[in-house]
Amino acid sequence: MTIEFYGIPNCDTVKKARLWLEAEGIDYTFHDYKKEGADAGKVAAWIADKGVDVVLNKRGTTFRKLSDAEKAQADDEAGAVALLVANPSMIKRPVVEHEGGLLVGFKADEWAAALK
Repeated sequence: MTIEFYGIPNCDTVKKARLWLEAEGIDYTFHDYKKEGADAGKVAAWIADKGVDVVLNKRGTTFRKLSDAEKAQADDEAGAVALLVANPSMIKRPVVEHEGGLLVGFKADEWAAALK
């Protein structure tokens, strides 16, 4: 099984997830937001599937530094997509697209159930 893996290489959670995938022998294609940006269509699909509250990382520094007006953009899907495309560091990491669906964040037991 080959999966699409989205994240930032220096993120600790992304590192743990990549090590887990490699230990399990699961091939993946890595998409680095810092170098390649975030695709609006994909971000919109992730939000439609999992919801803004799952895809948007409100605990990170980037989100906390936003003005109240910018934070308010996240209240509707279109605004959240624009916000995340402009600031891909605010997308919860990692995001994995696989044949059976979508994983957001890394939980080894959840990944094992979905990917094995």
